[in-house]
Amino acid sequence: MTSTTSTPRDTRSGTPRPAAGPPVPADESEALASVENAEPVGVPSSRGMARAVLSTLAQPGPLAREAGRLGWNAVRILRGTDEIAPSPRDKRFADPAWSTNPAYRRLAQSYLAMTGSVNALVEAYEARGADWREVEQARFVITAFTSALAPTNTLLGNPAAVKRAFDTGGRSVLRGMGHLLSDLRHNGGLPTQTDRSAFTVGTDLGISPGAVVHRDEVIELIQYTPSTAHVRQRPVVIVPPPIGRFYFLDLRPGRSLVEYAVSRGLQVFMISWRNPTEEQADWGLDTYAQRVVDAVGVASEITGSPDVTTLGLCAGGQVMTTALNHMAATGDDRVHAAGYAVTLLDFANRAPLGAFSGPRLLELARRNSRRRGVISAREMGAVFSWMRPDDLIFNYLVNQWLMGEDPPAFDILAWNADGTNLPARLHEQFLEIFGTNALVRAGAMRVLGSPVHLSRITVPTFVTGALTDHLTPWDGCYRTTQLLSGPSTFVLSYSGHIQSLVNPPGNPKAHYWTGGEPGPDPHAWRASAERHTGSWWEPWAEWMLERSGDEVPAPAARGSADHPPLEPAPGSYVRDRRPA
Repeated sequence: MTSTTSTPRDTRSGTPRPAAGPPVPADESEALASVENAEPVGVPSSRGMARAVLSTLAQPGPLAREAGRLGWNAVRILRGTDEIAPSPRDKRFADPAWSTNPAYRRLAQSYLAMTGSVNALVEAYEARGADWREVEQARFVITAFTSALAPTNTLLGNPAAVKRAFDTGGRSVLRGMGHLLSDLRHNGGLPTQTDRSAFTVGTDLGISPGAVVHRDEVIELIQYTPSTAHVRQRPVVIVPPPIGRFYFLDLRPGRSLVEYAVSRGLQVFMISWRNPTEEQADWGLDTYAQRVVDAVGVASEITGSPDVTTLGLCAGGQVMTTALNHMAATGDDRVHAAGYAVTLLDFANRAPLGAFSGPRLLELARRNSRRRGVISAREMGAVFSWMRPDDLIFNYLVNQWLMGEDPPAFDILAWNADGTNLPARLHEQFLEIFGTNALVRAGAMRVLGSPVHLSRITVPTFVTGALTDHLTPWDGCYRTTQLLSGPSTFVLSYSGHIQSLVNPPGNPKAHYWTGGEPGPDPHAWRASAERHTGSWWEPWAEWMLERSGDEVPAPAARGSADHPPLEPAPGSYVRDRRPA
C-alpha cells in the first residue's frame, strides 16, 4: 500500500494561486509535521505566565550581560558590520531582500539580536536550577512574544507582502483584510489554518466501510468491513484519544491505519467518543475507562472470540491503561495483548504536557473547568498553537492576512480544526496525572473502584515512540516497557507526534528502529537498534497477527443479533460539531 496525495474537492472557482513568502504547509508531509493535537493540555493562567517571565527577568547578572550585548550589537548593526544572519531554515527571512536590502537586513539583524538575548535569559534561568515547569512556562511566553514581534508579521516589514501588494495593485491587501475580519468574527482572532469546507467527514474523510454496532451516551463502536477473504479470529479494539476525532486513524484511502489493518486480515473495532458539552462536565476516567471495557465485551461477543487485543493512542493509551488495570484487578482476562502509540504514562521527566500542571495551576484548572463544565476545543487548540507560534500561527497570518491567500486545504489540517471538548472532570484528572505522576505512584489514583498499580498489567505490549515528538518524548514513551509487567516490544518511529501516527507504508522518507528486549536505558536500546525503511505500522501488524489467533472466514455482515448494525461508519458522534 502506498501513500496517496490528498486532493480535496475545490469549492472555489479557478486554480489555486502559487504560494509566496513564508509558506504555509506546501505538501502533506509539512502539513502532518505542523499538527499538534490529540493530547489534553492545561490552559495557562495569565498570573502564572507573568510570574514565570518576571522570574526570568529578575536575574541581575544575566540581565546586565544581555543588555550590554544587545547595545553592542545595535551599534554594529547600525554601522553595517554585524554578522548576525537568520538561519537558512528560518522561512520567515527567505526573501532575498532580507540579505540584499540594507534597511531590511538591519531590521532582521535587530530582531534576531533581541530574540537571542531574551532567549539567553531563559537559558540562564534554567541553568540556575529553576523548576522545569517554571522554565517551560517562561519559554512558552517568551517564544510567543518574540514570534509576535517578528517584522515579517507586518505589511511594511515583510518585503514579500509588499511585492505582492504592488504586483496585485493592492488586491492582496483587500483580500487579506477580508480574511482578517472573518477570523476576528469566527476564529477567535487567530488566522484560519485550513479550508474545512473542502472536506466532508464520511465523504472525503473517515470513509472505510463498516457499521456502528454499539452506541451509548459516551461512545459509538464501529466494526469495519474486512477486505480479505479470511481474518484472524481475535479482533483488535482501537482506543483513540478523547481529544479530537478518531478519523485521523482513517484519514483517506492510502493514509488510513484502519484500511491497512483490515488489509492485513485483522478484525478492527474503533471507539468513537462523543463530543461532550457542559451537561457532561462530570464525565471522568471512570466514564471513559468503562467504555473501553464495554467495547472489549461487544467486540468479543460479535466475533465469538473469548478475548481481544487493543491499541491505545496518545491520551487514549492512558484511558486504556486504567481499563487494563481494572480488568487485571478484577480477574477479567478478555484482553490478550495491548499496543501503545506515543503514549506517556510516566511524567517524572520533562514533557511540555506537564508544563501547566503544577499544584497552583492544577487548582486553578479545577476551578475553571468546574465553572465552565468543559475545556473547549478552541482553548486547547490555541495552547497547542502558541507552543509553536511561528509554524502554527504566524505563517498562516502572513499567508492569509498579508499575502491575501486563501487558507490551504489539507486533510490532516481539516481534522486538526475539527476539535472536541474535554469534560471538566476528565481534564482535571489528566492534569493530576501530569502534575503528580499519579499513574506511576501505586495506589495514588483509583479508577472504576480499582487502585491503579501498573505492575499488575501483565499482558504482552507493543510500545511506540516518535523521535522528534516534543509533546510525548520518545524516551518517556519507552518507560512504559518498564512500568508494566508483561513482555514488551518497543519500536521507535522517525517523526513527530501526529506525523508518526498517520504513517502509511510506502513513504521512502519514513523509517523506524527495532531492537532487542527493552532494558532500563532507552538510549542504550537505541544505540543498538536497527534502522528500517517504512512505517511502524508494519512491525505492529506482524506483532498483532502473531497474537490474533487462527484464520477464519471473514464475516459476511457486521454486528450480531445482540448488537445489530445501527448505521454505516463513520457514525453520528464523529459528525457532532455542537458548540460547548
